[in-house]
Amino acid sequence: MFELLPVDPKTIFLLYFWGNLFTCVLIFSFSFSYATSDNRKTLKWFGSGKLILTLAWILALLRNIIPDFASINIANSMIFAACCFETMAMLSLIKTHAKKLYRFQIAITAAAIVLFNIVTLFDATMNTRVIIGGVGIFFIYLLPTITYFSEKEKSFFKTFYVLCYMGFEILIAIRSVHRYLYPQNLIISNDTFDSLYSICLFLLSLIGIVGFLLLVKEKQDLKIKKLLNDKNQFFSIISHDLRGPLGSSVTLSEILLENIEQYSREEIKEISEMLHDSNKNIYKLLENLLEWSRVQTGMIAFNSKNILLNALIEENIVLSKNAALNKNINITFESPYLIETKVDKNMISTILRNLLSNAIKFTDKNGEIKVKLVRTGQKAEISIADNGIGVPDSIKEKLFKINGKVLQKGTENELGSGLGLLLCKEFVNIHQGEIWVESEQGKGSTFRFTLPIVNSNN
Repeated sequence: MFELLPVDPKTIFLLYFWGNLFTCVLIFSFSFSYATSDNRKTLKWFGSGKLILTLAWILALLRNIIPDFASINIANSMIFAACCFETMAMLSLIKTHAKKLYRFQIAITAAAIVLFNIVTLFDATMNTRVIIGGVGIFFIYLLPTITYFSEKEKSFFKTFYVLCYMGFEILIAIRSVHRYLYPQNLIISNDTFDSLYSICLFLLSLIGIVGFLLLVKEKQDLKIKKLLNDKNQFFSIISHDLRGPLGSSVTLSEILLENIEQYSREEIKEISEMLHDSNKNIYKLLENLLEWSRVQTGMIAFNSKNILLNALIEENIVLSKNAALNKNINITFESPYLIETKVDKNMISTILRNLLSNAIKFTDKNGEIKVKLVRTGQKAEISIADNGIGVPDSIKEKLFKINGKVLQKGTENELGSGLGLLLCKEFVNIHQGEIWVESEQGKGSTFRFTLPIVNSNN
């Protein structure tokens, strides 16, 4: 009958040390050589966790050589912290917005560290320390596991990775129960159970690391695929939407050049105005295209500073007055608050200009546009409402997506590519806000977006 040879604690610690050291080298090498900027932060969290764990095993190996405070209290506190870093990396891959969960993880880790150090201070037995350590790690890994099952988007590698850590948690739970039922005064005993536990835990950790890297690569590949699709759509927009105004400009300039002597002064002025409008449309489209491409390639810098939002809104309304006057549209602004926000002034101005331009475009002559600024909780909400033609239900869902082609002319047949709204969404996302539209066809539209509040006064 086969019997598993017992593995002594020193061998297990050495195994964990070399395994974590190898992981650190692997993770940081991958981070610096292959990972994208989006994944680099996640990899650094995971790699930092493994680095802290490696140092913790060094302290554990020096037990009976260095003071117990370093080899027990500091070493175990570092193990808890390492698990926290690893689970934060795990959460960033599982859930898109996980800031609240990060804080919860830090709180659980801090509680585990404090509890462990308290029982150690009161000379708790080795068995009690092992159980508390196991329970602490179990709860640190529990939240990311539960979070995975609450997420709608699942994939093979994500499932594979989470199953590894479910196995990891099950092993820790079994060992904690076993220690409670069969108390021992050793960290790792020489019996078959602890040997099997240690080997399985080590193998699951290695498999989990492979799953983590595969999940990072999958996320990276999906990002690249999205960028390629966006690039194709980008060139489609250029070829389709630039062709119209450019063709008009070429035709009008040819007419003017070839027949200028045959036209009266009024006719030349009319053709010149049409040429000017066409060139203005080309310029605006190119401006949005370039801004959007800079955002996609990470070339645009986010430069935030405290700004009085009321003044910024009024400034952009003034810039839109001329276009509104051409259609005799009245623009009003009201706000019960003076709200200060920390934002990138140029980005917010771009959002406001695009939304105001759209409101003017889709509002009939003698219409009205109302701009409002209100406070909702810890966020400022800006709304731009018009009494124009509205947005059909079939178009609403496509407004903020590059792969959703929107074809809707203004009240005076003004053309648009929809890139302005894409740009608005990108800039709102950078500020961690939201943007949406409320509209009923024939009764106007209201575009709303939110920004975080720094300070506000009645």
